[in-house]
Amino acid sequence: MYNKSMDINVEPPKAEEKAPKKNIRGNKKVRLGVILFLMAVVAVLFIFWEKARIALVVAFIALLAALGLEVSNNDWDLGQLFKTRSFEQSKVTRDASGNVLFDVFGNTTTDSTTGKGADQYNCDDFATQPSAQAFFEKVGGLGNDLNRLDGDKDGIACESLPKGSN
Repeated sequence: MYNKSMDINVEPPKAEEKAPKKNIRGNKKVRLGVILFLMAVVAVLFIFWEKARIALVVAFIALLAALGLEVSNNDWDLGQLFKTRSFEQSKVTRDASGNVLFDVFGNTTTDSTTGKGADQYNCDDFATQPSAQAFFEKVGGLGNDLNRLDGDKDGIACESLPKGSN
């Protein structure tokens, strides 16, 4: 831009470029690090806080279980476990990054050709609003709306899509 009063060229200020956000939830090393850090904190508290030792042992056992699940890339759907009473039918296997994959119906899957992470779905992945709504509710609704399928947070996903049948 040219400024006549100062007879010099003035460049407009450049907007700061933001680095793309890293998805730390999708990073297995970060999740393992958090679990190990919490185990260390519990161990230190166990040494110094005698009155809470029983609770700290319970917390340490829970963290050991979480570590085992994370290392083995396995998980169990508790709702399905209570319904079927079968560990085999409720087992959810994760992808190589340790993420649970979902198909467009919101069902968990281990096939990366038919599924992707819940945070990778956008309104463009659905043909109708009811199909987007079904997926939105099945993967957690407002509490797990990682890609903002419900931009205005009114509980209705992808309102701009056609209102066809599910």
